[in-house]
Amino acid sequence: MMYFGTSLVFFSFHVTLISSLDIFRKPLDDLEKKYGSFPEELRLQLREEAREMFYFGYNNYMKHAFPMDELNPIMCTGRGPDYANPSNININDILGDYSLTLVDSLDTLAVLGNASEFQRAVERVIDNVSFDKDNVVQVFEVNIRVLGALLSAHMLMTDPAQPLGQLKPPWYKDELLHLARDLANRLLPAFTESGTGIPYPRVNLRHGRGSVTSAAARSVETCTAGAGSLVVEFGLLSRLLKDPIYENHARKASRTLWNLRSKTTGLLGNVINAESGQWIGRLSGLGAGLDSFYEYLLKAYIMFGEEDDYKMFSEAYASIKQYMRRGRPHCNKGEGDHPLYVNVDMQSGDVHTSWIDSLQAAFSGIQVLHGDVEEAICSHALYYFIWKYYGVLPERWNWQQLSADVAFYPLRPELIESTYLLYQATRSPFYLHVGKDILNSLNSLTRTTCGFATVHSVLDRSLEDRMESFFLSETCKYLFLLFDTENFVNKNHGNYIFSTEGHLLPLLPKFRDKQIKHLGSPRISVSANVSAPSCEAVDAERTFFLPLKSKYLDQISRQLGVIISNYS
Repeated sequence: MMYFGTSLVFFSFHVTLISSLDIFRKPLDDLEKKYGSFPEELRLQLREEAREMFYFGYNNYMKHAFPMDELNPIMCTGRGPDYANPSNININDILGDYSLTLVDSLDTLAVLGNASEFQRAVERVIDNVSFDKDNVVQVFEVNIRVLGALLSAHMLMTDPAQPLGQLKPPWYKDELLHLARDLANRLLPAFTESGTGIPYPRVNLRHGRGSVTSAAARSVETCTAGAGSLVVEFGLLSRLLKDPIYENHARKASRTLWNLRSKTTGLLGNVINAESGQWIGRLSGLGAGLDSFYEYLLKAYIMFGEEDDYKMFSEAYASIKQYMRRGRPHCNKGEGDHPLYVNVDMQSGDVHTSWIDSLQAAFSGIQVLHGDVEEAICSHALYYFIWKYYGVLPERWNWQQLSADVAFYPLRPELIESTYLLYQATRSPFYLHVGKDILNSLNSLTRTTCGFATVHSVLDRSLEDRMESFFLSETCKYLFLLFDTENFVNKNHGNYIFSTEGHLLPLLPKFRDKQIKHLGSPRISVSANVSAPSCEAVDAERTFFLPLKSKYLDQISRQLGVIISNYS
C-alpha cells in the first residue's frame, strides 16, 4: 500500500501472502506448478551469477578501456567520442571523454557491498575525470548517466549511518559534489540560451551552444523525455547546494512542456522545437521520447513532495489510460485481448503506429510506484513473453504482425527493472523465474570475450561490439537486487528511490524543504478532477500462486508463440 503523508511519502510494496493453503482450493494447474515456487538454493546461485556478471564487465572495462568511456567487449578495447565525425550523435551524445562507465557504475559497487572497490573507484574518478572538454554532448544523457551517478555516490558516502558499508574514505571532502556542480554549470547554457525554457538538446561542455557546429548536433528538435526529465537530478543538486538555479530551470522546462500538451486529449507529443515550442512529433506513447517524462513527474513528487508533480502525473496517467490502453478492461477478469498500451496521435488519440518499443517495458515499474499493481502485472507480462520469444527484447515490436520492426537490443535494463519492482510489490516467485530467464539469456546470447555485447539483430542473434554503461549501472544492479532478497536496499526500500538510470537516491526529509523557491517557473494547468493515489492490490490467494491468472498467462504466451504449459 502507499501512504501519502504531509511531509514524507512511505511506500510499502508488499502484498500480504496467505499463511496457509485453502484445503478446499482446486489442485494446482501446470502454470502454478511451474511458476508458483522457487528453490532457495537456486535464488542464491543466481544472486552470485548476477554478481559475477557485473564484475566480468566491470573488471574488463577497467583492464581494457578505462579511462575511456565504454568497453568494446569483443575486441577488448576502449571507446570514446567520435572526433572524426562530429555528426555521429549515436556516439557523441553519450561519450564525452569522462570515464563514463566507471562513473555510471559507482553506486552498483555500493549495492553489491564492495566498499573497498567503491572507494578506489571514487578516487579514480576524482583523479581522472574532468568536464573541461571541447565535446558536444546530449544534456539528457549526461544528466542521467553522469550527474545522477555523482550525486548518488556522494549521498551514499555522506550518509552518517553508512548502511551499505564504510563507503566514505577519510580523505573525502565533497569532491564528487563539486564535480556535479561543475558539470551542471556546463549544461546550463542549454536552458539559459533558450527563449522558451525548453532546453536545447546538446551543448559543448566547454563553450556552451556557441561552438556546436555540425548540423546534427545543432538541431533544435528535442524529445519530451530529454527536455523534461531533469528535475530529480537538478533538484537534488539544488537542495544539496541550497542554490535553486538548477531546479528552477529543470522545473520550468517540464512545466512548459506540460502546458503545451493537447487541450483535447491531455497528451504530449514526442518531439518539440526548443526555440518555437511547436510540436514536431505528434506521437504520444510510453516509450522512447516520452517515457522518463512521466516517470520523473512521479519520482519528483516522491523525492521532493511537491503536490503539483503528483497532480500532473495523476492527470497524465488518466489520459494514458483513456487513450492508449487497449484490450480487456481488467487485467485479471473478464474476456478479451491482453491489455496493451499503444502509440497514439497526441491531438486525436487515434492509433499512430502499429509498434511499441522496448523502453516502454519500464512503465510497469512506474505503475508499481503509483500503486496500480494489477495494471503493472499485465503490462509486464506482454514484454516478458516478447523476451521469451526472441531471447532478448527487440527495440521495436509490431503488435499487429507480432514481429520485430527494429531488431537490435543494446542490453537495456527496462524489463528487469520492472521485474524487480513487481517482485518487491508481490513477492510472487513468478518474477524470480522471469529474472532467471533474463539472466540466462544475457549470459548465453550476449557474453563475449571481455564483457557483454549489444545484440545487432534478435532474428539471427548477431552482435555489435559495444557495452553501454547502463548495463553495469542498471541491468546488472536490478538482476542482483532481485535475487539478493536480504540486501539492505530491499529491506529498507521505503528509504530509497532509483533514478531513471538506476542510481540509488536516498529519500531524506531535507529534500522536502519548502524553503527552496522555484522562481520563474510558469504556472501549471491541471484539471480539478485529479484521482486520489491508487492502491489496487492483488488478492492474497492469487498472489500466492500467480500474479496473472493461469488462463490469461496462457493466453498471452500462446498468442506470441511461446508455449509454456499444457494448460487448458
